[in-house]
Amino acid sequence: MAQLIADQKEIEFILYEQFNAEELLTYKKYKGFSKKIFGMIISEARKVAIKEILPTLRDGDKQGVRFENGKVMVPDSFHRARKVLRESDLTSTMEDPEWGGQGLPFLISIAILDYIVGANYSLSGYINMGHGTGKMIELFGTDTLKKMFVENLYTSRWSGTMLLTESEAGTEVGAITTTARKNDDNTYSIIGNKIFITAGEHDLADNIIHPVLARIEGAPKGSRGISIFIVPKIWVNKDKTLGKHNDIQCVGIEEKMGFHGSATCAMALGSKGECRGFLLGEENKGLEIMFHMMNEARLSVGFQGSTTASLAYLYALDYARHRVQGKDLAESRNPEAESIPIIRHPDVRRMLTWMKAHVDGMRSLVYYVSLCFDKKENAFDETQRELAGDMIELLTPVIKSCCAERGFEVCVQAVQVFGGYGYTKEFPVEQLVRDVKIASIYEGTDGIQAMDFLVRKLGMKKGLVFKGLLNEMGKTIKDAKKIESLEFMSDSLAKAVEALGITALSIGGAAMSEKYTSAFAHAHPFLEATGDVVMGWMHLWRALTAVNALKKNTGQKNQAFYKGIVTCARFYMEAVLPVTMGRMASVQALSDAALAMDEASFD
Repeated sequence: MAQLIADQKEIEFILYEQFNAEELLTYKKYKGFSKKIFGMIISEARKVAIKEILPTLRDGDKQGVRFENGKVMVPDSFHRARKVLRESDLTSTMEDPEWGGQGLPFLISIAILDYIVGANYSLSGYINMGHGTGKMIELFGTDTLKKMFVENLYTSRWSGTMLLTESEAGTEVGAITTTARKNDDNTYSIIGNKIFITAGEHDLADNIIHPVLARIEGAPKGSRGISIFIVPKIWVNKDKTLGKHNDIQCVGIEEKMGFHGSATCAMALGSKGECRGFLLGEENKGLEIMFHMMNEARLSVGFQGSTTASLAYLYALDYARHRVQGKDLAESRNPEAESIPIIRHPDVRRMLTWMKAHVDGMRSLVYYVSLCFDKKENAFDETQRELAGDMIELLTPVIKSCCAERGFEVCVQAVQVFGGYGYTKEFPVEQLVRDVKIASIYEGTDGIQAMDFLVRKLGMKKGLVFKGLLNEMGKTIKDAKKIESLEFMSDSLAKAVEALGITALSIGGAAMSEKYTSAFAHAHPFLEATGDVVMGWMHLWRALTAVNALKKNTGQKNQAFYKGIVTCARFYMEAVLPVTMGRMASVQALSDAALAMDEASFD
């Protein structure tokens, strides 16, 4: 197989042609870098991912994690892979050098992670989750907390988590019962139980730092009375050495459908009355701080969907090229005709094209939002910075939900390409189906993302943010329309964008009327439609970039690659967007049939 995780040529196309990553070098923050340096680091990540990380994928599934005497052990091969990652300085690419990072642009870091996360998401999770914890402490912690924790988290010497969910408080965060009481030394004693904690306990890191949501004694009820605390597994001395164990322990792990390499833990805090932690930020501001981490976590989960889909697609493509089965349709009546690779069969070709269209669209979308992070912080123009921030906020639930869902669907199609073999453990695609399904559930289910999109994101700045997205798509349509070969695709996307605007007005208006229940019943199809249209935008942008490249490159080099981008975009406009148009028509109708179903009628 030529490409095992992600197509190198594809990543370079998105970085340097679609999104012009070299422009980042004009920002003061990135003056010390160059395109050559970017390429060297990405190449090193690719090498490590293929050689060291990808071979651990099956171990994660077959061996899984073990829970013995309150300890969680990961597969043996995870230890070596983590060691190589740390020695290669690939665990803290975008963080500030002050805290042990390389200070790379977000966009370049995502390209690096495309290989690492795509090779084994369960392994990368043990490393990447510490970044979210570290970022919260860097932004909201005292100088003492920063010095105590941040560098060790960013460099993955230590690991991080998020202790949010309780048995009776999942989506309804305000219902948590974990309590905190202030001590004389300004620490807090914490008592409670948390469930579904990813990487809550494991043997990969010297220490695990737990952000914990809890309610200080006497705090208001509901979400207004929630604070967040930093609770280390092992107490850290003033000289930064590790001291005694804190009173926080894993009391069990979940047996899951897939994702066996990732420990999902139940955690007990203060069972001996000796669990202590530090308040992060102000009292009763825990949700505000947590959501900063949550947004990045949701982007990461959507990224999990897209990278796993990329791996599944490349496995299916390789199999289809080598699996010989059946005769060419034109020779079906010829008993002497030789059997052909299944990639030459029309239905298999359709499945592969559908998979590629979604993999490429998802990757461009994730990279676009990554670029927005860089522009939000560094763009010279204030308007650009504001637009970038708006796009991040608006598109976070789109990436989380749509990339998770489409990532799963791509993996299912990969199984179909393999046929009976795809249903066996002999080939890896059945594992990918099981592993990626969690992406649409944790960090907020698809339904939660849809409600967030409808209630909060659609109405941002009185609807101007969503209108801004439509305008950005319109700019690409206008540019593409100037090229004759892209007229049809431009018209197709223009119709979809217009329909999306009408759909948004329809469901947004219903959400603020007596029909609000019908609006919420259609929130998820609306979010899906938005994701499909936005990926259509990415495809038209890609096609426009490829056509311009073909004009400049009249030789044979990369001709097939660029033509493939254009053809893939055409497939998306002709085969995917018409389905999306139907979905939007359904949303606009706001049928109340589902709500009219009497509960007894479900039996």
